[in-house]
Amino acid sequence: MIRHPLVRAGLFVTGLIFIGATGSYFGQALPPDAVATYVGRSACIDCHREQAEAFTGSHHHRAMALATDETVLGDFDDARIEHDGMVSRMYRDGDRFMIHTEGETGELEDFEIKYVFGVDPLQNYMVEFPGDQTLAPGEIPRVQVLRISWDTARRRWFYLRPPDVQDKLAPDDPLHWTGIAQRWQTMCADCHSTNLKTNFDPQTVTYHTTFSEIDVSCEACHGPGSLHVELANRKGLFWDRHHGYGLAMLKGDDAQPQIQTCAPCHSRRGLLDDGFRPGDKYHDFYQLEPLYAETYYDDGQIKDEVYVFGSFLQSKMHHKGIRCTDCHDPHSLQLKHPGNETCTSCHQHPAGKYDVPSHHHHAVGSEGAKCVNCHMPGRTYMDVDFRRDHSFRVPRPDLSVRWGTPNACSSCHVNDSLEQLPESQRDELKEYADWLRAAESGDERIAEVIAATDKWCDEACDRWYGEERRQDSHFAEVFAKLRRGDPDGPKEALALATQPDELVPPIARATALDELARMGSPEAAELGARLAADPTVHPMQRAAAVRAMRAAPVATRRRVLVPLLTDERRLVRHEASQLLADVDVYRSLSSNERTQVDLALREVEAALGKVADRGGAHLSWAGLCEQRGMIPEAIAAYETAIRVEPNLAGPRTNLAALLDRLAERGDPQTAERAKRLRAEELPLLARDAGLAADNAVVQYRYGLALYLAGQLDGALQQLERAVELAPEVDEYSLALRLLREKLSE
Repeated sequence: MIRHPLVRAGLFVTGLIFIGATGSYFGQALPPDAVATYVGRSACIDCHREQAEAFTGSHHHRAMALATDETVLGDFDDARIEHDGMVSRMYRDGDRFMIHTEGETGELEDFEIKYVFGVDPLQNYMVEFPGDQTLAPGEIPRVQVLRISWDTARRRWFYLRPPDVQDKLAPDDPLHWTGIAQRWQTMCADCHSTNLKTNFDPQTVTYHTTFSEIDVSCEACHGPGSLHVELANRKGLFWDRHHGYGLAMLKGDDAQPQIQTCAPCHSRRGLLDDGFRPGDKYHDFYQLEPLYAETYYDDGQIKDEVYVFGSFLQSKMHHKGIRCTDCHDPHSLQLKHPGNETCTSCHQHPAGKYDVPSHHHHAVGSEGAKCVNCHMPGRTYMDVDFRRDHSFRVPRPDLSVRWGTPNACSSCHVNDSLEQLPESQRDELKEYADWLRAAESGDERIAEVIAATDKWCDEACDRWYGEERRQDSHFAEVFAKLRRGDPDGPKEALALATQPDELVPPIARATALDELARMGSPEAAELGARLAADPTVHPMQRAAAVRAMRAAPVATRRRVLVPLLTDERRLVRHEASQLLADVDVYRSLSSNERTQVDLALREVEAALGKVADRGGAHLSWAGLCEQRGMIPEAIAAYETAIRVEPNLAGPRTNLAALLDRLAERGDPQTAERAKRLRAEELPLLARDAGLAADNAVVQYRYGLALYLAGQLDGALQQLERAVELAPEVDEYSLALRLLREKLSE
């Protein structure tokens, strides 16, 4: 018992103070439904000067800006660059930065540079095209990104060609700088500015784009800050019982909120909803691309531009809870430590175990002694932008020997064999990726050099590390077998899809299901039915499980998928509703179930509406309408796809097929229109087949179009190519067999 009267009085006063403070706290609580809005970084700086100073000059700060003397890095002193038989000129007109180059008409024209993009290792330049009379103050019309770019390291202009395209681009080509593939709103905008809203009108084909701040500012990562600022300005506890600090909580024990806040702009993904705010669940707003053969190698190493997240998900780092800011300063974006210290600040068990020649077997200070060169090999994109693979893998030349995957050892040592090649060929092999592309394109000599280098590296690793370096099986073996038509592939992929997280990352398991679904595997459909309904399974894998159910009986799809229309995960709801829209399934549903599907598909329609400037969005919606018998809506959506993206292959073919079915009812005008649409589509499909020579789906579609056009020899060539690329897909083999039978008659 406390007997001294002064002590008792002190405790009594302390209690009154506490009661007063907490009473004030509960009395001042913000409304539970209060919605935070964007206030701009000027509202942050007074309290966060250190962070603001680190942010200034960072890549986020310089992600996009108006073209001014301070932001433009390129030489506009009447500089010239020659490409594709033309000369483009960069010059000044007073305060304006100008370029004289080919426009969308094919003629040389003068354009003002309105914005700059990025700072290192290259800077892009953007032209704003005039909007219509409905453009309001603060709204931005269509903006196009020039292919002529500035190399900031070598201080030179260069022409940024599309991958694998050496010919001059026609002005009406989607890849031309005035085309949709170079459109700021379509390809870049949402990750280079804060709170960007595209605001595209598909009826007038115009943009009314807005953003809160032109660059990637504070609220892009922390969320809209109005509630946080309100809490900071009021007198009382800096905490609210409904809204916490008024910002996303990115520093807790769980690494996922932070990782999934960075992921939207560092991943190759589709959009489910544009309402993502920091702290939200990634898979409720985005659909991450799995480890497809077009974008990743069989072992998950980067091939095409995939922007980090898909790689990081494969890593042990991710599995162990490592987050982006363990290595990167969140405001300056720089590494927290120099060189190998970035790694050894954690990997020091015992001290000196890794950063020593006994581990890396290279001279101290050499390129081979750098952790990242062995465990984070990279690839150059956009001609000058070297990006490292964030899957943090142990080099596996043994997998290279068996399956032809790349490996970090060969990425350096293949250059030891340059002298064996003709001098003219050496100049084309600037980096390891060039060797790989040449081998993939059929250069047998280069393929032999790579194979010999892989074997030499594998033998060296055996000498250095002995049997200890022999690791467990890797999912690369399964994907390699599947993609090469090995009869053991499907069985091993089914086993892979059920492995635990600690053995196989969810993105690889989802990929296995997708590969099996592409083959129409009934066993995968059966497994998919079990996984799709399990809420403990990763969302990516559940979504892939739903897709795998396309080969399941109608009754099974109905039984499993209808309950998923109200699933907690938006990604799962989207996949389930689209699969239930298949004609056979939709017809089997009760009236109440059809209503549920239609309601769920409104969410899909809304998602597609967020990317309404892409013809593919309207093409997808048209298919979903057509499957449910909504013919006028389907025709309107196909026509919108053609209007929005005239050079897109697909809408005309699908609309022609629909009109053919309508023509069977006796409408000759409908049949004639279908014929015209197919004629318009053929050159578009030919273009895509040439650009995507290694994509089996594209080759197959072109082959079918040639068949329908009566060009049977051309159809045979394309179908043979499709089967060569994807021998495991029965649909392709069946079409080829039927065509050969027809030609032999």
